[in-house]
Amino acid sequence: MEIPGYGKLEFNAVLFDLNGTLGVDGKVSDEVKELLARLADRYTVVVLSADTFGTLEKEFRGLPVRIERVSSGAEKAEIAEGYAPYVAVGNGNNDVAMLEKAELAFCVIGREGASVDALLASDVVVTDVRDVIEMLLNEKKLIATLRR
Repeated sequence: MEIPGYGKLEFNAVLFDLNGTLGVDGKVSDEVKELLARLADRYTVVVLSADTFGTLEKEFRGLPVRIERVSSGAEKAEIAEGYAPYVAVGNGNNDVAMLEKAELAFCVIGREGASVDALLASDVVVTDVRDVIEMLLNEKKLIATLRR
């Protein structure tokens, strides 16, 4: 995708953090799950999580989404590199390295907030993960945000 004054974006995968990004307290809404399924028609969709609430497998069962259990931000970034070039979506300190190495990085400031470092490592900031997915499904929305 070509964004005027910003450059060309090429990516194969979209990587999401779970807690505070895709969901709250380890739970993901049905609407977000439906959007993830649509996104998976275009890209490899991956959820990287320490699974703090023990819901990782249950929340994504039956969805065309890869799940990767991680124990640290460094491990999350290392796994993310295997999907390069990728888009990263996160909100916490353990997402920063993944966000910094992404072709395009989104910070979600949702109900669980976001770390300042995650915010500074991002290209786009939103208040709801649905906005991220909708921007990736309709690139005109993303172009409107990033063009110079």
